Amino acid sequence: MISLFELFKIGLGPSSSHTVGPMRAARDFIASLEAEEIARLDRLKTTLYGSLAWTGIGHATDKAVILGLAGCAPDEIDPDDAERRADDIGRAKSLPLGKRTISFEPARDIVFDYETIPAHHPNTLAFEALDAQGVPLATARFCSIGGGFVVPEEAVGTLSAPSEAVPYDFHNATQLLDISRQTGLSIAQIVRANEAALRPPAEIDAYLDRIIDAMMACIDRGMTQTGLLPGRLKVRRRAAALHERLLDDRTSNQRPPHEIMDWVSLFAIAVNEENAAGGRVVTAPTNGAAGVIPAVLRYYRDFYPTASRTGLHDFLLTATAIGGLFKRNASISGAEVGCQGEVGVASSMAAAGLAAALGAESALVENAAEIGMEHHLGMTCDPVGGLVQIPCIERNAFGAIKAINAASLAMRGDGAHHVSLDQVIQTMRETGADMSHRYKETSLGGLAVNFPEC
Repeated sequence: MISLFELFKIGLGPSSSHTVGPMRAARDFIASLEAEEIARLDRLKTTLYGSLAWTGIGHATDKAVILGLAGCAPDEIDPDDAERRADDIGRAKSLPLGKRTISFEPARDIVFDYETIPAHHPNTLAFEALDAQGVPLATARFCSIGGGFVVPEEAVGTLSAPSEAVPYDFHNATQLLDISRQTGLSIAQIVRANEAALRPPAEIDAYLDRIIDAMMACIDRGMTQTGLLPGRLKVRRRAAALHERLLDDRTSNQRPPHEIMDWVSLFAIAVNEENAAGGRVVTAPTNGAAGVIPAVLRYYRDFYPTASRTGLHDFLLTATAIGGLFKRNASISGAEVGCQGEVGVASSMAAAGLAAALGAESALVENAAEIGMEHHLGMTCDPVGGLVQIPCIERNAFGAIKAINAASLAMRGDGAHHVSLDQVIQTMRETGADMSHRYKETSLGGLAVNFPEC
């Protein structure tokens, strides 16, 4: 089981796999050191491999590592404080470790290894704690496998069982639909029952509300911010201007029929501009795809007269089931399968969540999820300049629109369809395996090399 509490995590932009994951890994490594090792520690060395090396600068991986080594957690540190703290450590060339401080030079102690091919996962990073003679006191290697999930390198490809048994264990969509038919429970009710086996119901509802509030706050903040996004591309924020134009259009006698699509696009763009700026976002299921689910959730909340708190909760619980299936049976890492594993999965999750919130039965929800992914198959991850900006920001807007369309198409049908969700998940995994590494978050192919930066 992949829990709601694991799949949706509050953190910092611009990337769950390149920012949130490395920060968590660095923090975990420091926490694992014994007091005697800390006392003898003279230097900390971090080596980034694969995609973490190729796009780490644009994804702020180096700053994430610095903050993690300093003991910061991505869901706790204030976004405005994160940049300052990382810069202060770099300028002082010293790293605080509890009651002591050690020499730390980012240019020396964070190594971007562009040559070594990691053996188990393209997002691999290694830590070494060294004494004054350069002798290792402790070492560890982690893989950031997407969505902020971090595992020891030797654990890649394994699935840990939940600490307690859940009443409805399912490994694929076929089993999920069978459970729904046999019990009469909706997908949201199945997920809630499983979560309730692990924690009190009130805690589940509180976390759902926390995630919803964080998503809505991110949209609201993104719609007010102006100026340039960080990085050499000098991309100008446009959500605030879009918002103003849409508000002005409300007084017009001739409003375009597609206006509602513009609102959905605005919501997604607002989130992903916040993500690109290193703001507070929710991995849904990743940071690079963080705008899709909030945009569709906001669409449901703001434009459906029947929208309710229960509907918002059912949306996210259902999305959890779908996202968990993709993570379990394929991947949600752009570095592993391309952007089909990020925006594609987010669109599939959002389509299923919207259908569930609107009262669709489980077969229609599964159909919506299948449609949402089927039309993202083969999508590459080729961020220009290694930044999560072009084409990532607009791509979230299109993922949200596709999700709404997928839910609508499914709910106008009877649930019968030729391609199942399980088949499309398998196809996504195989397509990702066939895809050249140049198109998997390395910025070595596609739009990243054909876009003239000057």
